[in-house]
Amino acid sequence: MSLRFAAARTPAGSPMARVLARKPHARPANDNGDASLPRPQTRIDGATRAALRLLASDGLAAADVACANAERARHAGDALSCAWWMEVCSALDPRLARRLAASDPQLHPQAV
Repeated sequence: MSLRFAAARTPAGSPMARVLARKPHARPANDNGDASLPRPQTRIDGATRAALRLLASDGLAAADVACANAERARHAGDALSCAWWMEVCSALDPRLARRLAASDPQLHPQAV
C-alpha cells in the first residue's frame, strides 16, 4: 500500500480558507480607549452602589425587594430609611418607584 503526502493548506494558499479565516480586530471591543490617556474618575453615589449590590444579590427581583423595604420602613415610621429605599428602587425601576409614590402621598417625591 502506498502512502501519499499532502501538505496542509495555509490561509494564504487557499481561497476558501482565506474566506473562512477570522480577521483580527482593528480595535478591542471594550470601551477603555487608549490606555496611555488618563481616564476620568467616575463617581457612583450610594444609592446606585446599593442598587447594584441588591441587583447582584437578588437578581431581577431587586426592585421588588427595594420597594418592599421602602414600604416596611414607611410602616415602621422610619422616613429616612423609606426615602433611601425609594431612591434605590428608583435607580432599579423608576416606574415601580413612581407607582409606589403615587399610592402613598407620604413618600418623598424627590427620591423618585
